[in-house]
Amino acid sequence: MKTKQLLEGALRRVLAQKGWEWPEKAVLEPPRDKRFGDLSANLALILAGQAGKRPLDVAQDIKDGLARDPDIQRVDIAGPGFLNFTFSPGFWRRVALDVLAQGPEYGASDLGRGQRAQVEFVSANPTGPLHIGHGRGAALGDSLARILRKAGFEVQTEYYINDAGRQMRLLGESIWYRLEQLAGRTPAEPADYYKGEYVRDLAAEMLAADPDLAARPADQALAACREYGMSAILKGIKKDLADFRVGHEVWFSEKGLVESGRVEQTFAWLKDKGLAFEADGALWFKSAMFGDDKDRVLRKSSGELTYFASDIAYHDDKFRRGFDLVVDIWGADHHGYAPRLQAAVEAMGAKGRLQIQLVQLVNLLRDGEQVAMSTRAGQFETLADVVAEVGVDASRFIFLSRKSDSHLDFDLELVKRQSMDNPVYYVQYAHARICSVLRKAGERGITPARPSELALAALDTAEDMDLLRLLDQYPDSLEAAARTLSPHLISFYLQDLASVLHKYYTVHHVLSAGPDLCRARLLLLQGVAQVLKNGLELLGVSAPEQMESIN
Repeated sequence: MKTKQLLEGALRRVLAQKGWEWPEKAVLEPPRDKRFGDLSANLALILAGQAGKRPLDVAQDIKDGLARDPDIQRVDIAGPGFLNFTFSPGFWRRVALDVLAQGPEYGASDLGRGQRAQVEFVSANPTGPLHIGHGRGAALGDSLARILRKAGFEVQTEYYINDAGRQMRLLGESIWYRLEQLAGRTPAEPADYYKGEYVRDLAAEMLAADPDLAARPADQALAACREYGMSAILKGIKKDLADFRVGHEVWFSEKGLVESGRVEQTFAWLKDKGLAFEADGALWFKSAMFGDDKDRVLRKSSGELTYFASDIAYHDDKFRRGFDLVVDIWGADHHGYAPRLQAAVEAMGAKGRLQIQLVQLVNLLRDGEQVAMSTRAGQFETLADVVAEVGVDASRFIFLSRKSDSHLDFDLELVKRQSMDNPVYYVQYAHARICSVLRKAGERGITPARPSELALAALDTAEDMDLLRLLDQYPDSLEAAARTLSPHLISFYLQDLASVLHKYYTVHHVLSAGPDLCRARLLLLQGVAQVLKNGLELLGVSAPEQMESIN
């Protein structure tokens, strides 16, 4: 927030003149009631001891020191010595000039300068199409990568392909079962298999391409089914993600990790450090040493590797690639798994560099009824189907409209509705509404004023100031989203800005105002449209210039 930077700078100059040091516990924040000003500070209360004065006297000294600052309109002393600051209209008008000058880069920061971040997300087993829950994780990961880049990080996005282990064997067995049925056999139904119609389709494709496949030895046929199924499903996943405006720069294979010997290398390293031990025929990691509730198995007595074993080697590989920040986005059902992986990361000497973001379930509603979803049972709404019904914009915005670890109700009927009750429509409509006003102005030969303090001097209403104050908050919202890995903060901000814009539109008839005022307001609206577009871009949502019901 520009106000905080400006005020802190002014206050530091006053303190320096008095010979006082800036206290670490000083807090500058907006007051709960905006009638008390733009920012409040506890500075005088904290400085009283250092200054050897009463807090009220310190507050008065600070107020006197700011008396000639042209950007601070008023300083009020409240209670035992709190300071409330109100900025001048001229200061707020310059915010619009900043927005217009910086354009798409407005809000960008150097928070992550010099730091490399990796965001690994979706990483669904290639055993079936992506469902709506995967969609929420996809929107979160992609938006987070956009936000981190805008905050100055060098970001790489990655998808971890679970192409080894039991689930892939199960996929192969499921396709083989259906293929035998299609070949006219009556195989025994497996106790556990993927039942979706897509499995039957894959089997039919394979049989059509190779009618003799069913006659091959079972082990060869199973291997072929596994490889074909994994490849076809992964191809579909990549298409669904691309259609959802999500891209991964790296596709990392678990199978490749194991076959390269990296897992065994990791085992050797853990043993050498005294962090792994053999017991009951199995290999264990001493995760209890690092805060986990018990030690964990890496390799079972049967010789089979656990998921944990591959994950340790995988994260070891991540940190060896030089990432300062690693973000894993998981389904909330994996919350119990986080402590053991954090223990492994600490053992690697990378404590604090792994951040795990949990994504809660999505309750998909249709006509008020919850849609059942289960990949194994074949009962689910695919991401592709949902996007086809409501669109990419609506899907992404709704997924990012709440904190990721909160449950989310996705009402298909609501997000298709062209009304102010639909949050994505509400925000996009704000942008399109401004574009409509600018078009109508152009048709009348009216253009926005050239950006200057003089041109914006006509902006003096409370509604003008409310819009300008919100524009000033955007960089702070973006930085907070990057610091806390919380894209929903951008969604919240955009809804607030859209709300103030819609109110502004109903209170002020822009095109019917006097020439100078009209052109100043058009300039202000250009700045609002720019920030709406910037924020929507971070969410991967378009900023349309025309929509239904624009007037």
